[in-house]
Amino acid sequence: MNWILLIIAGLFEVAFASCLSMAKASSGKEMYGWYGAFLLCLTISMALLIRATQSLPIGTAYAVWTGIGAVGTVLVGIFFFKEPAHFWRLFFIFLLIGSIIGLKAVSH
Repeated sequence: MNWILLIIAGLFEVAFASCLSMAKASSGKEMYGWYGAFLLCLTISMALLIRATQSLPIGTAYAVWTGIGAVGTVLVGIFFFKEPAHFWRLFFIFLLIGSIIGLKAVSH
């Protein structure tokens, strides 16, 4: 169950990073709405991370959480914000995914 919470926490990390990008691209009340969504997603992500680390090793949980956030944020950037998707960028994303899976595999 704590692994599921950790994955959800990582997805909320992707959401709060995406909210920052949307806030940067907007202005006025819309910008403040995105900053509000950022704070909400940040709070949820941190609360779930805290809950998951009650039974998972902190080093593994934090690495997986940041890895999900990094991979997810790059993929959101590629698919929604038209960031480049060249070979080396994708290579290192797959390497990061492999590292996350490896951490999960060796954790008890």
